[in-house]
Amino acid sequence: MILRSLDKYRDVGLLILRVGMGIMFMGHGLPKLIAGPDKWLILGGTMNALGVDFAPMAWGFMAAFSEFAGGMLLALGFYTRPACFFLLTTMIVATSMHISNGDPFLKYSHAMEAGILFLGLLFIGPGKYSLDDLFSSTGRAQYTN
Repeated sequence: MILRSLDKYRDVGLLILRVGMGIMFMGHGLPKLIAGPDKWLILGGTMNALGVDFAPMAWGFMAAFSEFAGGMLLALGFYTRPACFFLLTTMIVATSMHISNGDPFLKYSHAMEAGILFLGLLFIGPGKYSLDDLFSSTGRAQYTN
């Protein structure tokens, strides 16, 4: 099949996904991060959807930081799997909050879709065009056939 020839660009595809989503999440997280404690308190209040009602400001800060710093790490392909774990966790909370509020699917689908993407990247890894690969002990050798 002609599309099979694109297999050789798999790592380019991972690079495009990582950089694109990383930049998008940096854009989501930065305004929340610089908005300060009042915004963090509101964001952290979403933990109530999971039955967690203590330290909402700390949870809100962690969510904003997770989106910004996790997005940056994802774009760089540095500590990709931990970044995806934290981003996935943030998206689970966001999805849970929307569902518990009775929001329609179109309201929570973005968080759910992003969570699915981060879960997939958690398993797949960053690909060879990443700082993780550059600094790994096996380096690019793990990608050669």
